[in-house]
Amino acid sequence: MRIGPYILENNLMLAPMAGVTDRPFRQLCRRMGAGLVVSEMLSSNPKVWNTAKSMQRMDHSGEEGIRSVQIAGADPELMAQAAQFNVANGAQIIDINMGCPAKKVNKKLAGSALLQYPELVESIVKAVVAAVDVPVTLKIRTGWDQDNRNGVDIARIAQENGIQSLAVHGRTRACMYNGEAEYDTIRAIKAAVTIPVVANGDITSPQKALQVLSYTGADGIMIGRGAQGNPWIFKQIQHYLDTGEHLGEPPLAEQHEVLHEHVANVHAFYGVPSGVRIARKHVGWYLSEHDKDRQFRKTFNGIEEASDQLRALDDYFQALQSRETRQISPAA
Repeated sequence: MRIGPYILENNLMLAPMAGVTDRPFRQLCRRMGAGLVVSEMLSSNPKVWNTAKSMQRMDHSGEEGIRSVQIAGADPELMAQAAQFNVANGAQIIDINMGCPAKKVNKKLAGSALLQYPELVESIVKAVVAAVDVPVTLKIRTGWDQDNRNGVDIARIAQENGIQSLAVHGRTRACMYNGEAEYDTIRAIKAAVTIPVVANGDITSPQKALQVLSYTGADGIMIGRGAQGNPWIFKQIQHYLDTGEHLGEPPLAEQHEVLHEHVANVHAFYGVPSGVRIARKHVGWYLSEHDKDRQFRKTFNGIEEASDQLRALDDYFQALQSRETRQISPAA
């Protein structure tokens, strides 16, 4: 799949998720097989660019692969300035957020709220595309609500005004993340435009990935919540698409190694106490299948020191592996 001058290694992408797709997680998913990883959403309001949160979100130091940065806002001029600022800071692709359903974003007329105003969508797209010399992509939903699924119209506006690739989440803004994603609108969008279309929403397994690609005709898929606690999903999907075989879950030793490394990188990136706090949600996602009664996570969430968190994870996985050994041993 091509976006402007860039040819991706595959057509699997990590969706931008505020509070999730920070540099440690992006780099991990990239190593696990994602062809493109997109940064957390950055506000187009220059007043917040110097805050600690924004500075961390804009930190691409040592980052491998194509750097795609998502920006959000409702003012065409400010969005253009934000695009220029982020390109100067290392962005190689600018992604425009018109898909976020969060109330705090929508009340500022940003994110998926913009889908109500096609003329404003056009103005923003034109301004951003004209402001930078890197590819500009767009992420949208299928529409504002069930009665206003205007994704096809928005897609045409995007294509006519220079958008290089379009990602579509298979829900309206009104749906938030409830119910199941639908792919009929994504299929219609793919049929209506010639730019690459990327399908997003409820892709949580290799089988679902193949189903969505086949049904929609999309050029790629974008994975969000399905990658939380499961960065291996990109490797599993690619293997299934290539061979038709299921790769299976990684062994406990690999799960331990990856989680330990991820948490250590979060500590290093954010420092203490922020890194300790942020690590808790990632550990919760990783261990949702192992820690059914949530007893370990309850204990882990009370740990305040980075070294103690890592030690607790090591002890937990050692216990898991000992239990697994006893279960498969003939002597047991």
